Amino acid sequence: QVHLVESGGGLVQPGGSLRLSCAASGSMFSIYLMGWYRQAPGKERELVATITGLGATNYADSVKGRFTISRVNAKNTVYLQMNSLKPEDTAVYYCSQRGIYWGQGIQVTVSS
Repeated sequence: QVHLVESGGGLVQPGGSLRLSCAASGSMFSIYLMGWYRQAPGKERELVATITGLGATNYADSVKGRFTISRVNAKNTVYLQMNSLKPEDTAVYYCSQRGIYWGQGIQVTVSS
């Protein structure tokens, strides 16, 4: 069983930045695909970004150039740096390992 715990969410003004963190339990973290997803009210959960164990990344078109996913395998942690935030980025953000294990989610609200 893998437990994922997200942190770093909150309220930010448009144009601002936030960094989300996801701490994972369990072994062999370094070899697994990690990802960030989000779900806005009334919408389906969508992919934001993924990162392989070797550091290859993939982003949704809507966040390319603004968000950066990274990982520190020695800390069993994956990050999502979010810059130039827009109101449409408001959602609950989830961390996932391999699309199998999920965190509880953390709220990000972009509003003036």
